[in-house]
Amino acid sequence: MTAPLNSPRRLRSLRYSSEKMEGTGSWDVIEWSKLDDQPASWSSSFSNLDCLLESERITFECCGVILVNTHEAGTLLLTNFRILFLTEATRKLVPLGTIPLVAIEKFSKMVLKGQSNRHHSDKNPPKRLLQVTGKDMRIIVYGFRPGTKQRRAVVDAILKCSNPERVWDLYAFSCGPSKFGNKNPKERLLNEYFRLLGKSSLKASKNMIEDGSFTLSNDYWRITNLNSNYDLCQTYPFALMVPKSISDEELIQASTFRAKCRLPVISWCHPGSGAVIARSSQPLVGLMMNMRSNFDEKLVASFCIQLAGHEGAQRKLYIADARPRKNALANGAMGGGSESSSNYLQSEIVFFGIDNIHAMRESFSRLRDYLDMHGTTSSDGTSSFLRHGGWTWSGGNLSSMSASVSLLGESGWLSHIQSILAGVAWIAARVAMESASVLVHCSDGWDRTTQLVSLACLLLDPYYRTFAGFQALVEKDWLAFGHPFSDRIGMTNVCGSGNFESPIQTSSARSYPSSPVPQTSGSAAAQPSSSSHGLNNYSPIFLQWVDCVSQLMRMYPCAFEFSPTFLVDFMDCLLSCRFGNFLCNSEKERQECGISEACGCLWAYLTDLRSCSGTSHAHCNPIYDPSRYDGPLLPPAAALAPTLWPQFHLRWACPVEPIAAETEVQCRAMTVKCSEMKKEKEEAERKVDALSSTVESLREELLNERNKSLAARESAKRAIEERAVISRVVQSLGCKVNVAKNGECTVEVGDGPQKCSHSIPTKQSEDSKTDVSESLSSVSEQKVCEALCPLLARGEGTCRWPDAGCCAQIGSQLVGLKANFEAFDKLSIYDSYFTAE
Repeated sequence: MTAPLNSPRRLRSLRYSSEKMEGTGSWDVIEWSKLDDQPASWSSSFSNLDCLLESERITFECCGVILVNTHEAGTLLLTNFRILFLTEATRKLVPLGTIPLVAIEKFSKMVLKGQSNRHHSDKNPPKRLLQVTGKDMRIIVYGFRPGTKQRRAVVDAILKCSNPERVWDLYAFSCGPSKFGNKNPKERLLNEYFRLLGKSSLKASKNMIEDGSFTLSNDYWRITNLNSNYDLCQTYPFALMVPKSISDEELIQASTFRAKCRLPVISWCHPGSGAVIARSSQPLVGLMMNMRSNFDEKLVASFCIQLAGHEGAQRKLYIADARPRKNALANGAMGGGSESSSNYLQSEIVFFGIDNIHAMRESFSRLRDYLDMHGTTSSDGTSSFLRHGGWTWSGGNLSSMSASVSLLGESGWLSHIQSILAGVAWIAARVAMESASVLVHCSDGWDRTTQLVSLACLLLDPYYRTFAGFQALVEKDWLAFGHPFSDRIGMTNVCGSGNFESPIQTSSARSYPSSPVPQTSGSAAAQPSSSSHGLNNYSPIFLQWVDCVSQLMRMYPCAFEFSPTFLVDFMDCLLSCRFGNFLCNSEKERQECGISEACGCLWAYLTDLRSCSGTSHAHCNPIYDPSRYDGPLLPPAAALAPTLWPQFHLRWACPVEPIAAETEVQCRAMTVKCSEMKKEKEEAERKVDALSSTVESLREELLNERNKSLAARESAKRAIEERAVISRVVQSLGCKVNVAKNGECTVEVGDGPQKCSHSIPTKQSEDSKTDVSESLSSVSEQKVCEALCPLLARGEGTCRWPDAGCCAQIGSQLVGLKANFEAFDKLSIYDSYFTAE
């Protein structure tokens, strides 16, 4: 790639060798041309990239950078949101080399020393590397041109961009809500409370929150606004669900007996049995473990309401302490500790033995190192097959492979996942099978407690296994109940003065081995000591929880509306800090910063992604069957054998393996095809129905026309025959009847000089056919002379016929004619009547 014409410093093109680049020696096959000492400055040629997001702007550009992981050369761009890496030849974005700034856990400068050669020492200068470790399991290494200050400039730019002086300088605030506006999360929390209380028909509103009218209740539980101003507990939500029998004054007294004032409150209640899952922090029992609180004991006992259908019987209460027993006892030195079953009615204390955030952080780091070392390719660009002595996997020598698998076990990550899943399955079984209530806590009640409570709700309530329910679960148990996301995810933290504490760490230059020798866990020279994590509270607690969700999805593939791809995109959005939902450490802090009004909503973004494709989107589970799993999921102990989450853990180190499972891809393709064929079938059926309706209508019209035609023919035949009969009758009276072709009838009376003629008017019926009977009826009602006599003087009223008596004769004949015609009409003359035998 050539530098832009308007750039003051132009980079000449790179020449690549056609040989395959393998290992760290691939650097030598790239021949760099003469370069300036200073890095290329930012140019406007990249300002219109299609990959740039809304309000994303480029702040730094560095040309001629190598992505060591894939041996690709290109341009490194730094924006106010992320690091972008574009290939030199095609200018396409490389996903591995592109990482959001907030998703960087740490980075370090390294030096790759070449092979010692005193004759060519000037031709092989040390290679300048920058290793970036991400929170999403990837380790990226960028290589910079020798003899330049590019790496120093990139490090300074990353530090500047990743450490804003104000919270409003974060990209989430720069982008704003845009089209992904965030609704009030308090309303969503109240709607979930209403659902749990059996009042789903009610919908929360802003006015309801302002006037405090959300304090509803059912027979056992109620919603209190005691913490509406966060005076009771700063890390709890503004609304709490508590037993109806406990007053607000008693809640205030009970909160003083729990760490951080995180008193026992209800997180979920069973709509049928009345069992609840409650959460709190550790009790402050003191060093001698003898401190008690009557208010706390009464509050906890109120979770054990009477069993339905068992008069006088109290339900069992389990107090689940997520910590190892020794850790709980050790907390007594700081005033904490655990409950005594003798002080709490119908209770039993259970310890789950789940390690703390520091152990999880160390385990996650070892897992990431293992994947980088034993994946298809690693951060040093060396294939794991070459690093471990050639292609021995298929050659019969499995010792190195067995050793690598043992390192996975030594990381402890899967053991921690199994401990969490075992505890969750135990809680769900107690609630579902014994109708018992469970109170869960750890030390502060916002890490391990949240993991256990939310996963137990996921197993017990099918609603939480849908898109809407998953959102409600995360917002209730993680966001509303104060999981410190800024500390645990390693985001910039908002202090009281509005400054920041950045979790990103740097280290000084260190040696990077040039030969592909294996590196053992905990002694990797490419990274700073993992003990540096102890300086902050970063820990992948929420990532571990999502990993547990993926394990449950693997066990029950048809029980979840969403797919593993949804979980991956969800975690990427969270770690990137692109949206404001997971900023800060509590609901109170997010309200003070105006997060919901100033930043976009992650949920709205994910919903918008699905809206374009409907159920065929990658986020949707194509084999979801809600009718089959409409109750609790109770996995047996034998099923709790976790594995690596391939879609997340292996996507960078082993990019082929996550997509190697073609079953889901084929199933999704078949689902899409089936959906399309179903739509085509429905459209064809609609067209057939329309055509059938049209044909039926035409058939009815044709039948009606045919009947009308037959009726007209019958009427015409009958009229002709009747007219012939009448003509013969009239002619028998001595009159001549002449019928013209146009249907006009003329009667001639007399002969010779007295001959006269008279046209008989014809009356048309509704079907335009001559009805002779009606004509004769009208004639009979008049005087005969007025109807037929042409000699009648109309104006004078006198008759000029010589013999007036003929009028009476003709009149009597016509009366007889009428009688004969009426007799003929009653005989119902048909065609066959006149047909000769």
